[in-house]
Amino acid sequence: MKQITKYIAGLSLVAFTASCSLDKEPYSAIPDDGVLKDETKWPAATAGNYALLKNADFTRNYFQMGEFPSDDVALSGATTDALFYSYTYGHLTNQANTGQLWRMGYKAVTGCNRLLEVMPEGKSDAVNELIGENLFIRAFVHFSLVRTFGRPYSQSPETNLGVPVITKYDITAMPKRNTVKEVYAQIVADLTRAKALMNNDNTSSYATKSAAMALLARTYLYMGRNDSAAIYADSVITKGKYKLVASAELPRYFTKSNENNDETIFAIHHTLQDDRTWASIGSMYYMSPGGMGYGEMYASKSYRDLIDKHPEDIRRAFLQVVYLKNKAGQDSLDANGNKIIAERNGVPKWYILKYSNQDNVPTLSSPVVLRLAEMYLIRAEANAKMGNDQAALADVNVIRTRAGLGNFLFSAGNMQGYASVLDVVLDERRLELAFETHRAFDLFRNNRNVFRDYPGVQPSHPQTIKYTDARVVHFIPESEILLDPNLIQNPIQ
Repeated sequence: MKQITKYIAGLSLVAFTASCSLDKEPYSAIPDDGVLKDETKWPAATAGNYALLKNADFTRNYFQMGEFPSDDVALSGATTDALFYSYTYGHLTNQANTGQLWRMGYKAVTGCNRLLEVMPEGKSDAVNELIGENLFIRAFVHFSLVRTFGRPYSQSPETNLGVPVITKYDITAMPKRNTVKEVYAQIVADLTRAKALMNNDNTSSYATKSAAMALLARTYLYMGRNDSAAIYADSVITKGKYKLVASAELPRYFTKSNENNDETIFAIHHTLQDDRTWASIGSMYYMSPGGMGYGEMYASKSYRDLIDKHPEDIRRAFLQVVYLKNKAGQDSLDANGNKIIAERNGVPKWYILKYSNQDNVPTLSSPVVLRLAEMYLIRAEANAKMGNDQAALADVNVIRTRAGLGNFLFSAGNMQGYASVLDVVLDERRLELAFETHRAFDLFRNNRNVFRDYPGVQPSHPQTIKYTDARVVHFIPESEILLDPNLIQNPIQ
């Protein structure tokens, strides 16, 4: 495992404090023996593993590489940032963001493995909780990596290669890539064990039993195990720990810290000292009135056409149009007296607000990984695929009612022009979960194409990325293959 563990000489830790704060950056090269054998240090070491997820190399790339390949966004110009290649599907074998995500992900996995090897299950409830939390982190990272570097589960998971499954610390190992099926099996095993061990009442900044069940629901949905996906989503919904925020509060959902939001199940918690300003996730989506942020990635015309079908949709509040200003600083008007939308390189400026303005800081956000609305939509999709149309539409209608669309609900006798219940569910997922790293994966795992027929820097107009295309996945970082010849590169074409 040289290429994975060479980044850490020891266990990644944060400075030990009574609260095990996630607000401090981890540091490396701590002598292992004293830490691993000292039970009092295990909570701090676990906090260090959470902090590795918060590191920009993981968080920024997880959310950008997961969202930018979708048809919900439009990049308005070329950039030297590697995000350009994730957006255009012009993937490189030495792409900076893939290397960063890979290295930081496996750094977190290794940190979890070091602890899991020394923490005895059953020693105490507190130790069981820590084991569960580290299992959740390990599962989440493996899930993040396999959907980035491995093909969708619906496409020959027994033979397609995913990523190395690392569950033991061995600095001399040279692991091969496991199959997609094997990676998902390990994710399920880790989350199943984690949910059995955790009974805590932690905030959404930490792993909990409910978070493990929620990630299991998503994992099973990706695997096509619809019965299990529905069961776990239902368990989270009916447990009653979380509730959908009220319609009136929905526009402010992402401006609140995750710990002040009853709908959020798990998020990567950020405070003011974690604000990465220009390097934040939101900086590509939004420019504040004070000029903070690049504001170069906009909501696509494709997405706007869908949400604009119903001007009453409260979720339109997550978009902000920018109008062209005249010399007096006022909104410019066309010959008919309509405001003129500003453009960048011919792409209309529609800012995306889901990663901005937490606590009134333009670039601050605690990006949400799992939330209750997704559970309703997982249950809906699973039921649609199992032929339980009425149940599927009922869950869609819960989400639509919250979004202010109570007068536009679906029923078997009123499909509003849709050909199937699955089509209804996928469009509702697109509306509700936009920009949260779901859309491209939703299309590809359902054997559907990404289609871009709107302005942007995509290499062709229109651009179609077929679900069978080699570029559906990113390349394994070339630097990793040079260090470990057992790693096989994804096909070039």
